[in-house]
Amino acid sequence: MIIRSILENDLYKFSMSYYYQVHYPNAWGTFGFHDRNNTEYSEDFVGLLKEEFQYLATISLQPTEFDWAVKTIPYIPQCFWEWLCYFRFEPDKINVWLDEERHLHMEVSDAMYKVTFYEIPILAIVSELYHQYIGDGFEQREELSAAMIPLMEKKVAIASQHNLYFADFGLRRRYSRLSEDLVVEYMKAHCPTFTGTSTVYLAMKYHLKPIGTMAHECFMFQAAVHTPKEANYEVMERWVDVYDGNLGTVLTDTYTVDAFLRNFSMKLAKLYDGVRHDSGDPKAFGDKMIKKYESYGIDPKSKTIVFSDALDFQKAADIKEYFAGRIKVTFGIGTNLTCDIPGVKAMNIVMKLKECRINPRQPVYGCVKLSDVPGKAIGTEKDIENYKYQLGIG
Repeated sequence: MIIRSILENDLYKFSMSYYYQVHYPNAWGTFGFHDRNNTEYSEDFVGLLKEEFQYLATISLQPTEFDWAVKTIPYIPQCFWEWLCYFRFEPDKINVWLDEERHLHMEVSDAMYKVTFYEIPILAIVSELYHQYIGDGFEQREELSAAMIPLMEKKVAIASQHNLYFADFGLRRRYSRLSEDLVVEYMKAHCPTFTGTSTVYLAMKYHLKPIGTMAHECFMFQAAVHTPKEANYEVMERWVDVYDGNLGTVLTDTYTVDAFLRNFSMKLAKLYDGVRHDSGDPKAFGDKMIKKYESYGIDPKSKTIVFSDALDFQKAADIKEYFAGRIKVTFGIGTNLTCDIPGVKAMNIVMKLKECRINPRQPVYGCVKLSDVPGKAIGTEKDIENYKYQLGIG
């Protein structure tokens, strides 16, 4: 059993679920799985996946978890956690199949405030099962610890030398449940600049701060049911309505940073604590953000950029040096923490919102993500071209 707690999910899944409950309680969506490496799978692997999905149905929010969440995450109100006590995963809603080339496909559909919870556990299950299935070793804690600790020691040294503040963002593509647990335990004990983890269960277990705000799906949903031109603005406004200044880091790259900056008004630039970078050139991105803040008369040093795109510690150190004295920076590091093991190749898998509707009376629309890396665009070719036209992207 890979996922053993309802809190074994990223914090932003809980914050987005409540956001949907407040603003879009009748909205519906479908998430689709993508393997960017085009890995070939077997029917036996699919069978193992389905077994794990059945286990998901057995987990629920426990009384100790409820008490911790109400106390530690007060910006999501108690009524949400009371609802979550009754939430259960429904494995029958997860459609899994292999195509003729043995590539894996998965889709899951439900109300937006429920379907959002499936993405991260499914990815974590696929990643861990895959490593088990191909047999690249490290099943015992002692063996895995011996392989990972020398690398973690080097990471702590870099973080200490450069005063890098960073969090664990590695649940979705971790090597295993055990590998992420080892990382969080070790970093808490040995690295003063380790700020917390996005995995809520591990934040509870190790008395750390759970970290996260929102994901691309919020903007993809908003663009599909309204318009991509104003999606960033509308999400930011509605987010403030729900969280009243809490969770003040906004994601910027769903439709490129340039499209985001057109929606980033002076009011929003002042209201939000900072922004998150998740694709494209981090230095060019930061320069654009600094210029935007300065154009509004806002001191960039009062704001923070969270960098989270395929980072390792040396990349983070280089970014920190580049922006020294110009703007505050912090880092969310994923695969390089939880799947950096000798002889192991990390997976490159994602699960994104594929289609949605705002309520049962409205049409179903396809969803699109463009990002600042053209090769990462998600959606049908027709929808992608339509979005680019509307947003003036060449």
